[in-house]
Amino acid sequence: MNNCSNVRRHYLDNIRWITVVLVVIYHVIYMYNGQGIQGVLGKITNVDVQYWDVFQYAVYPWFMFLLFMVSGISSRLYLDNHSEKEFIKSRTNKLLVPSTIGLLAFQFIQGYFNTTLSTDSQALLSSLPLIGVYLILAVSGIGVLWYIQVLWILSIVLAFVRKIEKDRLWNLGEKTGIIAIVLMNVLVFGCAQILNTPVICVYRFGYYSAAFFLGYFVFSHEEVIEVLKKWFFVLLLAAIILGFVFCYKYFGGNYADAPVNRYPLFTSFGWFASIAFLGGAARYLDKTNAFATFMTKHNFGIYIFHYLGISIIAVFIGSRHILPAVFVYLLSLISGFVTSFVLYELISRIPFFRWAVLGIKKKDRSKNV
Repeated sequence: MNNCSNVRRHYLDNIRWITVVLVVIYHVIYMYNGQGIQGVLGKITNVDVQYWDVFQYAVYPWFMFLLFMVSGISSRLYLDNHSEKEFIKSRTNKLLVPSTIGLLAFQFIQGYFNTTLSTDSQALLSSLPLIGVYLILAVSGIGVLWYIQVLWILSIVLAFVRKIEKDRLWNLGEKTGIIAIVLMNVLVFGCAQILNTPVICVYRFGYYSAAFFLGYFVFSHEEVIEVLKKWFFVLLLAAIILGFVFCYKYFGGNYADAPVNRYPLFTSFGWFASIAFLGGAARYLDKTNAFATFMTKHNFGIYIFHYLGISIIAVFIGSRHILPAVFVYLLSLISGFVTSFVLYELISRIPFFRWAVLGIKKKDRSKNV
């Protein structure tokens, strides 16, 4: 077994920040999408079809799935050198605190912009007392924090699974070959059919738990990563073909909700794109430089704050139609990153708020969170 948990796997860091950059781009396009999705500003152009909206279809089935997979791998690497108790404490501090206490301490601001973009919410808030408005804004501020909420739950489940499993299943995962990896697509499809919450479609515990636990039990093995590296080009070709068919077939429809997000084409595209990205990153991106180190340090802050930056531009500029659409898109993208960097540097220096909003202590500030 060649796992060396003390050796930094730079490709995992690079996957995180690259994926987060894709999330920012996705949310810019999502904010002004022409597909009629509620809760965002929506279309600000005069064209009949916004063909660039296809970017949403090209990344949605796999980029968060990939993040959960990487989180599963990272959990194994952490637990190689820490106890379950330390793991739970760390994940609670870095995931649960920002997605609960952080809502009351800061994310109600995001909730304000979210409700401003929703006429139904505005009507509801006008009839509530101030404390009711504040609580509604706090809950509405969850937004992108759904990811760390789900990740915390999966981490707690993992801690209990380890006590029962005692590495028997994990050791078996080391022997996984390319045929088994391909067939795991069937498992992912099955998991996509269960534990899906109604109304709020992002809470897909079945689909994302498959990614997380496969990351932990299978892809945390360097032997399995070597298999992905060897078959990278075949996996990439499969992902491209499936992605093209998915985008062609469903463009213009609701790609994020049932029944589309439970179809075999959705899960197959999500699976092959994820393992192709993982294998490609391990093959070509297992290195770092000053820029990658900077992005790794800030990737959590970018994820937490980027949607606020996009929302600010949408509410104060995009909704007023005072600039051409291309400039609104560009300003939203810039604001997503700049707002994230500024807020991260500011809040990470303020006692209590750096813990409540980012889940970090002063001594942890220089670490990748």
